[in-house]
Amino acid sequence: QVQLVESGGGLVQPGGSLRLSCAASGSIFSIYTMGWYRQAPGEERELVATITSDGRTNYADSVKGRFTLSRDNAKNTMYMQMNSLKPEDTALYTCNITGALIDRAKFRSWGQGTQVTVSS
Repeated sequence: QVQLVESGGGLVQPGGSLRLSCAASGSIFSIYTMGWYRQAPGEERELVATITSDGRTNYADSVKGRFTLSRDNAKNTMYMQMNSLKPEDTALYTCNITGALIDRAKFRSWGQGTQVTVSS
């Protein structure tokens, strides 16, 4: 089975930066799409950004111009550089990956999440 390991969250002051990582491992044949979701207390889960296998990215309007996705296929890892962070970015950020297993079965895997808190 596929497992995701997320890292990079923490406490940062407004205007600061963080870099989140999501590393996938397991019986993976290929990865189609990688993305980040976030959810703040009392709010619905929001899709933050996605990146496809050919490098196409999409961003929520709220983070466009501040967050940047990238992926390292050799490491099966996705990165999200977050700059100019605002208090409203505070949330639990969760990695999501879709792809195919070695037996060619398709999968969708979720990470446990990493907490980002933006506060002075």
